[in-house]
Amino acid sequence: MSGVNLEALELANDQGQEHLTTGIVDALLGTAGHWPEASARGSPMAWNLAGSYSETCSCELMCPCNMSFDHGATYDFCRVTLAFSLHDGSVDGIDIAGRKVVLIADTPKVMTDGNWRVGVFVDEDASEEQFDKLVQVFGGQLGGPMAGLAPLIGEMLGVQRAAIDIEDDGLLHSVRVDEVIDFQIQDIVPFGVETGEPVRFAGMFHPVGSDLVMAEAKRTRINAFGITYEGKTGLSKSSFSWAA
Repeated sequence: MSGVNLEALELANDQGQEHLTTGIVDALLGTAGHWPEASARGSPMAWNLAGSYSETCSCELMCPCNMSFDHGATYDFCRVTLAFSLHDGSVDGIDIAGRKVVLIADTPKVMTDGNWRVGVFVDEDASEEQFDKLVQVFGGQLGGPMAGLAPLIGEMLGVQRAAIDIEDDGLLHSVRVDEVIDFQIQDIVPFGVETGEPVRFAGMFHPVGSDLVMAEAKRTRINAFGITYEGKTGLSKSSFSWAA
């Protein structure tokens, strides 16, 4: 994985665990009281990206962790897959449009307890430069929203290239990663809503945004980096953007 400083990632994770003992909520929120903005992290490299997002996790509808990170999951864990389809953007001058990234995480019942186990898949069609830049952004090394998760991560399970297929078709969102991840979620349209608009969170604490759409899993087959679970609930966002 040329260009990616794994020692720096591990050091950041070690330092993150120290922050957990002194107040994880303060470490995540900072003085602003919301998810850290990309530009606030002091990244030495300029970057921006935009795309669509979908996820599925092991909690029942709706995931308590999405209501608030400090609420316990439905079970004794929360296992989640985060899928990003990047439609536009560049990192330090490297075009990353058309690339895809998928993260899978195994977290404790209360997410703010930390010690998350995380694995990352990057689009197999990414060039070496694209691969390195995407790992740095989604690993939090270049600041931005994903850097807000760094204090929670206890173990990086690895970074792999993979064939990633992400399809957004109206209310349906499908994700496939090689032979290890295959899920489809459907946005929930409340009974009686004649416009067909799905129900949304408002004011949630999430790196992708505060207004994600609530969804439910229609199919799941997930076994990656030693993390296996049945997805039951989901979230989606048709358009998000980050910049630093």
